Amino acid sequence: MTRITGKTKLLGVIGHPIAHSLSPLMHNAALAEMGADFVYLPFAIAPEDLEQAIAGFSAIGLRGFSITLPHKQTIMPLLSEISEVAQAIGAVNTVWRTEQGWSGTNTDAEGFLAPLRSMHRDWSQSMAVILGNGGAARAVVAGCVELGCAEIHIVGRDAQKLEAFSQSWNCSFGLQVHAWETLPDLLPRADLLVNATPIGMSPHIEKSPLTSAEADRLKAGVIAYDLIYTPNPTRFLQQVSDRGGVAIDGLEMLIQQGAAALKIWTQQSVPVDTMRQTLRQHLGLN
Repeated sequence: MTRITGKTKLLGVIGHPIAHSLSPLMHNAALAEMGADFVYLPFAIAPEDLEQAIAGFSAIGLRGFSITLPHKQTIMPLLSEISEVAQAIGAVNTVWRTEQGWSGTNTDAEGFLAPLRSMHRDWSQSMAVILGNGGAARAVVAGCVELGCAEIHIVGRDAQKLEAFSQSWNCSFGLQVHAWETLPDLLPRADLLVNATPIGMSPHIEKSPLTSAEADRLKAGVIAYDLIYTPNPTRFLQQVSDRGGVAIDGLEMLIQQGAAALKIWTQQSVPVDTMRQTLRQHLGLN
């Protein structure tokens, strides 16, 4: 941990609740490794206190902060500048102070992309199927667009929400939405299958968005990506691994989106390995 003095600069994460957040662990470990005179703190901010909290952050000179639920959308009217990617996703997860006020972006798509880019494959002929149509799915869509996927399919259970999701994008990139009942027909064609739902998250760790019969329909060598990082592996990823697919868990996305934010705040190279080792040790994965 950085030795805190009167010159130490403040960073943080806001949410409600926030006690469960792993961000302080990985960020403070990285800052210590970097020798940067910053400290990263969690701030529990109730929705009704958000505007007052942001004004308080300005008053105390906070340099930047991460944002988690439920503030990723409601923070946007309080910012003076929002990046194009955050506007496209419709949510902000990283904010920093400028002379003009607070600026915001979204590093979730960048975090999502990191393990996929490391595969060094041509995605231009790939079909992505994304389970879920909430905020997490929006970051995944943005990532798949940047990858250059030939087709992007969203699967959800609520017809109205699916239609709203579809209409909120410039669909020149070929976004298609589907009712959950059509999933078995999509699975044999999916090259990348992403779980952007909470299905399989603690305490319901025995659940998966796929039935056994649906998992049997997966294409050989499919890449399955679960945004959930605990348990590790999830039931969904275990199903895929058992059938010879490639499994990616959400821990790397958490690490990489945090590393991207830390680089914005400090303007320094970030020790991603230190962040990864810190979280894996904390979660008992080493």
